[in-house]
Amino acid sequence: MGSILMKKFFDKENFLFSSFDKKQKQQSLFVAIALMVFFVFAAFSFFNALYCFSDIVGCFVSGSPDVAAKDFLRSLPIFLSAFMSIWTILLLQASFRNIEERRLKSYKKNAIALLVFAGVTIVHVLVMRIIGKYSSLVEGSPSPLYPLDSILYSLLFIAIGVFTLIYLNKLQEKLPYVAPSRGPIVTKARGLYCTFVTFWMLIALFTFAAFFLGLFIIDFQHGYQFYSVMLLIAYALSFLFMLVWEFYFNELKEEKKKEFLLPLSIVGLGLSVIVMILYFVSLGLNLDGPANIGFGILPVAFAASVNMATMIVVATPFIVSLVAFIKGLIARKKA
Repeated sequence: MGSILMKKFFDKENFLFSSFDKKQKQQSLFVAIALMVFFVFAAFSFFNALYCFSDIVGCFVSGSPDVAAKDFLRSLPIFLSAFMSIWTILLLQASFRNIEERRLKSYKKNAIALLVFAGVTIVHVLVMRIIGKYSSLVEGSPSPLYPLDSILYSLLFIAIGVFTLIYLNKLQEKLPYVAPSRGPIVTKARGLYCTFVTFWMLIALFTFAAFFLGLFIIDFQHGYQFYSVMLLIAYALSFLFMLVWEFYFNELKEEKKKEFLLPLSIVGLGLSVIVMILYFVSLGLNLDGPANIGFGILPVAFAASVNMATMIVVATPFIVSLVAFIKGLIARKKA
């Protein structure tokens, strides 16, 4: 029975790429691999930016706005690196969708924007070094090669921006565009949808980095084992949900999306409810767990007695599954 279900859900004919030619499949695979690579880069750069932000907030709250301002200027390359990483992910996600000639201009604008932000980052680091705000190009904090790594990272984005502009110019000469996959988003609430997906992606980026770094940061001793394990499971579930919907559901053909939406949402609801219940049980048994365990992951998220950041992380898979479940029911009634 299990093998029959697995074959049904993972039959290659269910996916859009089954109707692609060789070039389209290669292009789709390239975009998918690039998206996953930059997801990892973005996750850790975003986590690093959040950590620096927590230090700035701590200085400001403690009555040292001048120190907070200095920390912001020193950490600006980290914020810009995270911003460029996230921007690239959004650009790659858009690459999954059919691009008409009128939309090539949008890609060029985004590529130019990446070049500008990368250039600003490099100039900022060099100016800060010249005026003595950085003692050297390799201070070693908050990363071993900082701020030199920000320059190297920016050079990577300059290469991406230049490659994109060159590729699009060649592409414009060979229209129609060979689309990797997926059609454009068609929805009346497009703005709301894109906003939520972006917010969900930020949560997935944070939880991905927090999960792997948490393996080394979280204290699995001193009576906090249950809470520690449930915290990591909540983080893992959050980014795994994003991966399932992004790389599985969104790659299905339209008719298969309608067929699989309800069963996928039911599985998602079940998993998210179980994890929510177990997390809150572990929290009830370890009320000081967030302050003692989670604080090392992200101080600004666990500084309050009620850690809203983790509450949002725990609730997001449930909200996503519930919305999908409602949409699945509506689709079944219309069928």
